[in-house]
Amino acid sequence: MHIAIYGAGSIGTVLGAFITKNGLDIDLISRNTAHIGCLKTNGARITGTVEMSVPVKALLPEEITKRYDILFLITKTTDNTNTVKSCVPCLADEGIICTLQNGLPEMSVAEIIGDDRTFGCAVAWGATFVGNGICELTSEPESITFSIGSFSKNADPDKLNSIKNILSLMGHVDVADNFMGARWAKLLINCSFSGMSAVLGCTYGEAAENKVSRKCIQRIIKECIDVSRKANIKIEPVQGKDICKLLDYSTKIKEYISFLIIPIAIKKHRLLKASMLQDLEKGKKCEVEAINGIVCKFGEKYHCPTPYNDMVVKIIHEIEQGNIKPGFDNLNRFENLI
Repeated sequence: MHIAIYGAGSIGTVLGAFITKNGLDIDLISRNTAHIGCLKTNGARITGTVEMSVPVKALLPEEITKRYDILFLITKTTDNTNTVKSCVPCLADEGIICTLQNGLPEMSVAEIIGDDRTFGCAVAWGATFVGNGICELTSEPESITFSIGSFSKNADPDKLNSIKNILSLMGHVDVADNFMGARWAKLLINCSFSGMSAVLGCTYGEAAENKVSRKCIQRIIKECIDVSRKANIKIEPVQGKDICKLLDYSTKIKEYISFLIIPIAIKKHRLLKASMLQDLEKGKKCEVEAINGIVCKFGEKYHCPTPYNDMVVKIIHEIEQGNIKPGFDNLNRFENLI
């Protein structure tokens, strides 16, 4: 079986290093020439909550010579249609794509290769790109989990099991029958913690510690839950924890308890720095439309207001345009909403 990670940035490099270290051949593919050069020469160096250096097989897209049975897609979703189209020639006849991207990327992948060949994975851990060949794992090792599934009723269970076996070389893997609910759980976390991390220019932990930004996180979570209910999506637990039970509220007491829980809930991922923020710091456009923007679109469709998600999208676009910078000063934009 030929396996590859297409988009070996922070998450892809860490995942590839773990899989390789635990005995499975996997190719790490990226368009970042300097990064691939360092991976070829020095291997993947992983820092942070673990320390290891692993020789890996790395290559540029133009160096691909195989046709892959399983391709893990971890590129940015900003140009997903063209990215997936470029992957088609290097897929085996029965080859599949398992997307680990943010948002709800399965739909755009399936439009090109079909529902039955499209699988998804919600990643419940984080990493930061430190430099060429070096990535930092920012989540505690015991909190590394994956939730996998498919939106297709005809998905091949053997292929799903193959994906599970591969990802199990790094962490715990759940197979979700309600994969939309699993995706929405990850989307909720990305909208709230990643969204505020990008707006404020800080880690998840720092965003949760500040009481004003924590209130914004809480309201973003509430909007995501409310929209999911309107859309008849049942949000799945994350790492055994029922997000809705812990963080949703309908009374002042529950709202207060939810507010207290937020820093505890993110404790094992407190060092995580949003990939959206990493992109903004490099002067790149980020995936806010695929994250908070998706909730805004669902909210509009199902007539459920999303003012906090709307504001995150607005602020991040202003940062992309160079009009403002990430920072805690941006909290004043939420004052009239709170």
